[in-house]
Amino acid sequence: MSSTVSSADIQPELTTEPRPLNASYGKLMMWFFIVSDALTFTGFLISYGFARFKHIDSWPIADEVFTHFPGLHGVDAPMYYVALMTFILIFSSVTMVLAVDAGHNNQKDRVVFYMFLTIIGGAVFVGSQAWEWKNFIKGEYGALETKGGMIIQFVDASSNKRVSIDEFAVYKPEYREQHKSNNGLWFRSESALDQYSVEEVTEGFMADPSILVRVEKVDDKGHKIILNREESIEKVMQAVYVVQGANLIRNEYGNRLFADFFFFITGFHGFHVFSGVIINIIIFINVLLGTYERRGHYEMVEKVGLYWHFVDLVWVFVFTFFYLV
Repeated sequence: MSSTVSSADIQPELTTEPRPLNASYGKLMMWFFIVSDALTFTGFLISYGFARFKHIDSWPIADEVFTHFPGLHGVDAPMYYVALMTFILIFSSVTMVLAVDAGHNNQKDRVVFYMFLTIIGGAVFVGSQAWEWKNFIKGEYGALETKGGMIIQFVDASSNKRVSIDEFAVYKPEYREQHKSNNGLWFRSESALDQYSVEEVTEGFMADPSILVRVEKVDDKGHKIILNREESIEKVMQAVYVVQGANLIRNEYGNRLFADFFFFITGFHGFHVFSGVIINIIIFINVLLGTYERRGHYEMVEKVGLYWHFVDLVWVFVFTFFYLV
């Protein structure tokens, strides 16, 4: 028995004809990916919201955490660099729109120019995020952690401004080898040794009566609570760790969950931006080679543009949750 195959029998997904919603198969798949990824980010941000609500009285204040700006060492510039990063990413979304529009008009030179600007903007954002991570991990002032896991910071009694432990800790040189898996106690490894010991920080604090302790708890006005000298001494005597910077175990800014969510969510978004930059570079090379010009359309530019706009939109929510609220 013989049979023939007509054009009507060909699977729709193997053709280039318009599909439902007047979109090609590739564009529909990009939308499916964006929706599923949006649900993933939604779950992460909702989890962050619940954790913050549960620990609202000890959650770090963003204006006191993200205060660095390149070239302005020691200058308090809360949120300035994050705002600049946001502007750069949103501007790259504008250049992507212009690249897509140029593609619709088959203007190869304009597509090349605007995609190049988009790639530069994305690369600058990823580099800026890496620089921000470096400062977040390194820390600036340092703090102590008490037996109960509370982070205590130090302030000047006259101005209530933060004081770095570098300014008052008594340095006592002593040698202690870091535990590693090949020489540690019971073959246990440990994190990098702190620059100061608890004893050095405690001795320096006791010798300077102008320094007070600020706990991670906040008052009704949203300000960190500053203890008097007697209460400060009591808290310092309960310290068991010197904390400088932040990691997945503890951080000098306050509740450790803040650092966990920060690394995970901003890192996940940064991976999306980095992936978008790589994809944009590939599409950019194809545009230079005339691949889409020979096809007669620049739909690939439009599809990668959808992804790039999604990444930008997600950052608006991440920026709002972590930095503004």
